[in-house]
Amino acid sequence: MDLQEITTIHDKAMELAGFAILARSRKDESSAKALFREAFELDHHAANAIAETNLEPSRSVLHRSAATLALDCGELRAAERLIAVGLAGDSPEAVAQELRQLMLRVFDQLGLKQAVGE
Repeated sequence: MDLQEITTIHDKAMELAGFAILARSRKDESSAKALFREAFELDHHAANAIAETNLEPSRSVLHRSAATLALDCGELRAAERLIAVGLAGDSPEAVAQELRQLMLRVFDQLGLKQAVGE
């Protein structure tokens, strides 16, 4: 899969995430969850497709995006794995910091605040 195809998948995921946010703002949690799930699955696919490349910052940004959507879906282990892969590359420091902040959110949801010294 080339970068253009990956970008198209990611753009569709972001569109769905926008619809999910709208649904959530209208208190339609059922639709929001379904839309977040669909967005996550697409973005996860895009992140996996770019994972073995050195195409930074696209690679780490896609992993950050997919990890955020995983959190929105309650997929904590998937978020953790996506963050780890994102951090394993040569991501720009700003993106790496965002990935670390996401990992702290995962730790918080897993009840692991004590593990990171808080």
